[in-house]
Amino acid sequence: MSATIIDGKQIAADVRAEVADKVKQLNEKGIQPCLAVILVGENPASVSYVTGKQKALAEVGMVDKSVHLPESTTEEELLKLIDELNKDSSVHGILVQLPLPKHINEEKVLLAISPDKDVDGFHPVNVGNLVIGKKAYLPCTPHGIIVLLNKMGIETSGKHAVVIGRSNIVGKPVSLLLARKETNCTVTMCHTGTKNMAEITKQADIIVVASGHPHTLTADMVKEGAVVIDVGVNRIPDASKKSGFRLIGDCDFDEVKEKASFITPVPGGVGPMTIAMLMFNTLEAASK
Repeated sequence: MSATIIDGKQIAADVRAEVADKVKQLNEKGIQPCLAVILVGENPASVSYVTGKQKALAEVGMVDKSVHLPESTTEEELLKLIDELNKDSSVHGILVQLPLPKHINEEKVLLAISPDKDVDGFHPVNVGNLVIGKKAYLPCTPHGIIVLLNKMGIETSGKHAVVIGRSNIVGKPVSLLLARKETNCTVTMCHTGTKNMAEITKQADIIVVASGHPHTLTADMVKEGAVVIDVGVNRIPDASKKSGFRLIGDCDFDEVKEKASFITPVPGGVGPMTIAMLMFNTLEAASK
């Protein structure tokens, strides 16, 4: 038995198409959904992420108010720009691309974004609302994972989900979303302090691996028929590629897919969902 490969590209395209339809409906009411993505410096990965977001904005028909600032931008200048965008009623969502240059305090910057425009779902107000189950902008990658499970018709209620990783961006929020009444999983979170991780993962019906290390999850850690969602993106050298590297996830894909019932590939699994859910959140912000 080889796993069904979850086509994140296709599901993300479906989400973007749904968003584009709703953008047209808002346009008819005179509302133009608008996102401002702020990029500071020239981090190559960040530049490519922002380009992807700009492409998606164009595709769904949203206004793109992206700002690219030089590496030398001061914290004060960045905070002033965020304040201006907070006050600009034509801008519905604000996203600051991380990581920021060392001389800028990330926490201060994220706190400066109005919770009503925090379409990344990182502001403590939105995080707090997520924890207590109130309406909030959900962080894009965790929300994308839930949408993948739903769209693939994967039963979650009463299932044991194991999350590997405890980051604020993926591990913690996806654990909370999986445990929500709508998803109804029993959730175990593993991390670098976990002893006997394989014993825990072998009990899992659903495994979300977001450790940031290749081969964190190997076939001997997975029970037959488990669902594996791989959030990792790791560059490893590959002389046969023009770029000199290839991307792999956090699980040993070739081996794990022989045991799993469903698995996400890297690239083309969770990644495309992140941007699709950002478009979804910006639409929500504009609809308010």
